[in-house]
Amino acid sequence: MADVTPNPRRWWALGALVASMLTLGFDMTILNVALPTMAGELGATTGQQQWMADAYVVVFAALMLPAGLLGDRFGRRRMLITGLALFLVGSLMGALASDINWVIAARAFMGIGGALVTPLALSVLPSLFGPDERTKAVGVISAASALGLPLGPIIGGWLLNHYWWGSVFLINVPMAAIGIAACVFLLPETSDPASPRVDPLSTALTATGLGTLIYAIIEAPGRGWSDALILSMFAAAAVLLTALVLRERRLARPMLDMTLLAHRGFLFNTFAATLAMFVLSGLMFVLPPYIQAVLGHDAFGTGLRLLPMMGGLMVAARGAQPVVARFGPRAVVSAGLVVLAFAALLGSRTTVDSGYGFTALWLSITGIGFGFSIVPAMDGALGTLPRDRAGSGSGLLMTLRQVGAAIGIALLGSLLAGVFRDRLDVTGLPEPVAHTAGNSVVAAHLIAEKTASAHLAASADDAYVHGMGVVLMVCGIAALAAALLTAALLPRTAPAREAEGIGADMVVPAEDARQ
Repeated sequence: MADVTPNPRRWWALGALVASMLTLGFDMTILNVALPTMAGELGATTGQQQWMADAYVVVFAALMLPAGLLGDRFGRRRMLITGLALFLVGSLMGALASDINWVIAARAFMGIGGALVTPLALSVLPSLFGPDERTKAVGVISAASALGLPLGPIIGGWLLNHYWWGSVFLINVPMAAIGIAACVFLLPETSDPASPRVDPLSTALTATGLGTLIYAIIEAPGRGWSDALILSMFAAAAVLLTALVLRERRLARPMLDMTLLAHRGFLFNTFAATLAMFVLSGLMFVLPPYIQAVLGHDAFGTGLRLLPMMGGLMVAARGAQPVVARFGPRAVVSAGLVVLAFAALLGSRTTVDSGYGFTALWLSITGIGFGFSIVPAMDGALGTLPRDRAGSGSGLLMTLRQVGAAIGIALLGSLLAGVFRDRLDVTGLPEPVAHTAGNSVVAAHLIAEKTASAHLAASADDAYVHGMGVVLMVCGIAALAAALLTAALLPRTAPAREAEGIGADMVVPAEDARQ
């Protein structure tokens, strides 16, 4: 595109996009701190807690590609405002919900809004900023998203200490309203009518296939992995996702360009990024109950105690570019996954008596490993693509990342639930009470308080820490296997481009390709 006179309000417009991304950023982690409190007040089982987290992620992953195409065809500002409005309505639904199922429905509705906001907030940048300013603008957007991660637990913890659990949803309302007003008055309208059409059948196959798979994984510990319903759900998910792949391969302009996975560099960088999201999402699900229920800290204290991981992540993300320039992306991605594996295996040695100091140590290492693996992996995946395929490649990469996050919460949460239930000693409790205690560590502690049973509380702590250790062991083995595969099979590519930052490479080529 030829350079045009810069929009005089472009930095104000960027502020509108920052407000949008910041809202989504801290909403991603604010719920993790709230889950133990909500489980106690709403009587949510571990499976229902998983659905509160996964309902948003599954819908987000399924709709992100078609949402981006809708913005290209019908106006990005229009669809961005629509997404923020849907996110606002969903947040109100969550705040006013009195039943766990309505909370899950609200989270799914918020996922629709999030799917519209994320790709469209990024796709507006090329129309606002020239090449000389675009990298800085992308850096600001990336910083807003990253800042939301540590802010979520802290803000959520403070709100839970002072107000009811619905306040973690209600905080989104003024943020989304500010974003809507800013978009209305500051953002110019842009579109790209030549973009691929939204394929309703592919969208439906993606949503139903992912939803069925996640349902089977979450419900399996309670029903049994050999249960007829669970097996039928796995079979249905396989059929739906296979049909999706076959349909996308036949379309001339597919939403999900599966042929990109034939490129080894794209495939294994995407695999590394997806695996890293799998591990991080699972950890963010299992950690807050440990800090709150086992270590005995309140919600705000829990948020503060997650900061070492966020700090390590942000330090690594900032330092990734020069390290990649020195050693090359294959070495850095592989080393990052090894560090992530070491952190998870170290964390698996946690005991009930370890205390927070040991937890802070392996949390910091986890953040460093995650940052040094996912940032160059994402850049490397897009860097292997020709510019005319960058749009479809970035869409596929982001979708697979979200799928990794959803499956991480579902699979690792289900593993934790099964181990906790099997190890918990409920001897002497009536069957209904024993079943309730086995639903979650929070439920077990509530029953222990009502029955004045120190033995049940101690057993719950022991069972949860053991289950968390098993989850961390699985994470460590998976990360180590991914590191070995990456080191062996990822092509040796040139160091990071000097003209562009890694953060810019993650996003800008995809949007340039649409212009």
